Amino acid sequence: MTKTLLSFGHGYSARALSMLLQAGGGWQVIGTTRTADKAEAVRNSGAEPLIWPGGHIRPALEAATHLLISAGPGKGGDPVLATLRDEITRAAPRLEWVGYLSTTGVYGDHQGGWVDETTPLTPTTQRGKLRQDAEAAWQAIPNLPLHIFRLAGIYGPGRGPFAKVRAGKARRIIKPDQVFSRIHVEDIAQVLAASMRAPDPGAIYNLCDDDPAPPQDVIGYAAKLLGLPMPEAIDFDDAEMSPMARSFYAESKRVRNDRIKDDLGIKLRYPSYRDGLTAMAASEG
Repeated sequence: MTKTLLSFGHGYSARALSMLLQAGGGWQVIGTTRTADKAEAVRNSGAEPLIWPGGHIRPALEAATHLLISAGPGKGGDPVLATLRDEITRAAPRLEWVGYLSTTGVYGDHQGGWVDETTPLTPTTQRGKLRQDAEAAWQAIPNLPLHIFRLAGIYGPGRGPFAKVRAGKARRIIKPDQVFSRIHVEDIAQVLAASMRAPDPGAIYNLCDDDPAPPQDVIGYAAKLLGLPMPEAIDFDDAEMSPMARSFYAESKRVRNDRIKDDLGIKLRYPSYRDGLTAMAASEG
């Protein structure tokens, strides 16, 4: 029996999931996008594009057995719930699985310490606070088979350090004791697919690899793979950065991923950024 996934905000991670589901067969995927010029990217992932807001979303919602929410919240809250809360509340009893893509930014700053899914949420950035509020809003819908996925920094084909390194624009920003966790987009897809096969409403999962690392190490490894000079090292306090870029350095933590392994049986394809970047360099030639 064909299942139908309605994907709100069908971006980078959702497209990877769509391609994985389509490879296995038995799925119809409908992906929303804000503008017609992005519809081709949705279609290339094997999904049927639907312009939203603006399109007629209710038939797709009525057909859906699964929902994935990737659309980020704004000052007005979660954009899906802002317009469709009542419809989703009515649909909740017949939905088999709902996935909400959040961020490990909800944990806030732990000065390089470890966090897991039981760690209290203490976000320090505006983005993290909006995600915390959005999680709570989705959790407040009764009988919704909700699963929350807190994603670390996402990378993968077309999204990584190679372009900047090749262009000579990469810098190794040095901030003592700064570490980030990361996750390859293909591992995001396999975790989501595994959860869809074994729903556990109310579950929360961290999505990250096994190797939290300083950002300068990642840039340096990318340069090594490309056989290019090591990018310049610049002290964080002296670096010219946008407010958005600087905000990423406001928090430092190591994120545990035991739950996706223990509960979903996940074996990461790319357990370290070294594995992911090496595979990306080989595929890009």
